[in-house]
Amino acid sequence: MDDIFTQCREGNSVAVRLWLDNTENDLNLGDDHGFSPLHWACREGRSGVVDMLIMRGARINVMNRGDDTPLHLAASHGHRDIVAKLIQCKADPNTVNEHGNTPLHYACFWGHDEVAEDLVTHGAQVCVCNRYGQTPLDKAKPHLKQLLQEKAEKMGQNMAKIPYKETFWKGTMRTRPRNGTLNKQAGIDFKQLSLLAKINENQSGELWQGRWQGDEIVVKVLHVRDWTTRKSRDFNEEHPKLRIFSHPNILPVLGACQSPPSPHPIIIAHYMPYGSLYTILHQGTTLVVDQSQAVKFALDIASGMAFLHTLEPMVSRLYLNSKHIMIDEDMTARISMADAKFSFQCPGRMYSPAWMAPEALQKKPEDINRRSADMWSFAVLLWELVTREVPFADLSNMEIGMKVATHQNAQTLYFSECIAKLFISSEILHFLRHMNNKCPCFSTRRLYKHKLERNCEAEKRIHCL
Repeated sequence: MDDIFTQCREGNSVAVRLWLDNTENDLNLGDDHGFSPLHWACREGRSGVVDMLIMRGARINVMNRGDDTPLHLAASHGHRDIVAKLIQCKADPNTVNEHGNTPLHYACFWGHDEVAEDLVTHGAQVCVCNRYGQTPLDKAKPHLKQLLQEKAEKMGQNMAKIPYKETFWKGTMRTRPRNGTLNKQAGIDFKQLSLLAKINENQSGELWQGRWQGDEIVVKVLHVRDWTTRKSRDFNEEHPKLRIFSHPNILPVLGACQSPPSPHPIIIAHYMPYGSLYTILHQGTTLVVDQSQAVKFALDIASGMAFLHTLEPMVSRLYLNSKHIMIDEDMTARISMADAKFSFQCPGRMYSPAWMAPEALQKKPEDINRRSADMWSFAVLLWELVTREVPFADLSNMEIGMKVATHQNAQTLYFSECIAKLFISSEILHFLRHMNNKCPCFSTRRLYKHKLERNCEAEKRIHCL
């Protein structure tokens, strides 16, 4: 089979779908020129492939090495239907490439009148200058120039020229395709890793910032007592199951190795500059998480968990909490596979009980309903996003575990109050209904059954942990 970029260029929907169904394939990777699969599909006008990539979570504003977004390519080639799809998915009509050109510059230059009108209708500036001092109107033919000028004036645009600035784009979410070679190597030579700075250390191990093949990564060195041949075999069997690249809300393990001279298991993942959701909510970063962003985080997490719940077998020993949700450079929440526990790691010990369901503290991992337990943890995350408080902040882990396991919760927060505070929109309600229909773990009927079996009061309100 040809590579994914060729399949997207040629519009081979069947091959693209098969490629996307493989969890080890990353739909946001880039080729040698930084073109993502979405870039190529938009450039060649492959509308069906574009739909498929967007539905699977392709980054809309991703840039190639020349800073072109998919919208630049769709506009320059006159694919009006694809331009409309991208704008509907919140593509930025005023993003600039390395020449300072916006998508409107190219639509005007190539004479795609309808595309140019659509861009202006959705906020594209007609008087922004590129690196050479030229505006989109300067690139347009006389009839189109007059049409766009009248349209812009009617929409209230300032018709004074906006000078080009080298930092014009700063403050917007600019992302690059990921290195497509990183997800091809499950086994890694420890000597190729460069450890730069220790980020954190806890009971399970050390977390380092580093570099590998020119890319920023995080290196997790696991603390394991009495490393044996059996544990080494289990490690080599389990870590490939965490290499899940096919969903935008899952942060995969890139690879793993064992460090000499005394073997320590090591796992590697992409570096996330904003850190975890816990860090953003509770440790005083400069990022502002308003209600709209909190809802987006919640939807990202729900989408990621819904995907994980479709896997057979499911990822075992992945315990959902805000410390295991990483925030990407485009403010996307991603569930970290590097935080899943291995079978040999601290058996019988739980270090973040505040987010865990009672049965997860009372039973062995193989004996609990994983989907139901995840729903409990997700409810705690919703509470955390609303209140901006750490659950059970004033108690020790042992005290928290006892309270959760015995249902002795300190206070309550009604679910209706949570939803009211989050200002749920019709778009979000539509998404949640879609999740109900698609994934059993979010099915209301099944959720009622599991919760009623566990606690008849749990469906009426979320317990404040």
